[in-house]
Amino acid sequence: MLLKSLLALLLLLLTSCSSLYYNAMEKIGKEKRDILVQRIVDGKKDQEAAKKQLKTTLEAFQELTGFEGGNLEKVYKKLNGEFVDSEKRAKDLSDRIASIDQVAGDLFAEWDKEISGMKDKGLRTRSQQMLRETRGRHQQYLKRMQQTDRKMQPVLQGFRDQVLFLKHNLNAKAIGSLKATATKMDGEVGVLIQDIEGSMREADSFIDSLKTTES
Repeated sequence: MLLKSLLALLLLLLTSCSSLYYNAMEKIGKEKRDILVQRIVDGKKDQEAAKKQLKTTLEAFQELTGFEGGNLEKVYKKLNGEFVDSEKRAKDLSDRIASIDQVAGDLFAEWDKEISGMKDKGLRTRSQQMLRETRGRHQQYLKRMQQTDRKMQPVLQGFRDQVLFLKHNLNAKAIGSLKATATKMDGEVGVLIQDIEGSMREADSFIDSLKTTES
């Protein structure tokens, strides 16, 4: 009973915070549609940052597995730092996806409510059609984003395993045993980057559709 009450209170607080945020944005001329477009644009930036960081992490891993002398500890620390940055970029992207879905849901709920108050049957029907189409495009875009997010996790886990293995066995023999893995990781990162780029194109398409609907 107490847990249900706490959850209800938390939901009320979150709803109140969202309402305050939207009200504040409306005062400066930003509607939910504008906020959604901006978050999708920011999502593209997060994807681009994640893509670049994955490439950098792969390069650091390849540098280590191709190690031929020098400061082994320094090269390892560089790889570990790049991996930590990759995890952060992935977390930022996951959070962005959730924020995009939230504002989209709020936009569609407001849109649906406003349609119910329309008296002109023809205009109401057209608005309902636009809402269905925009919802459909959002679901298509969101699905692509979520798929990319899920595919990122096994790649990160692969890096995580290699980093921990090297941490436990930081010697030339252990590094040599991972050379085949470096080739495998290269292929996996390449496929993931293609998925990210496809998701970014989906974002552009969704943004264009929102602007078309608005006009």
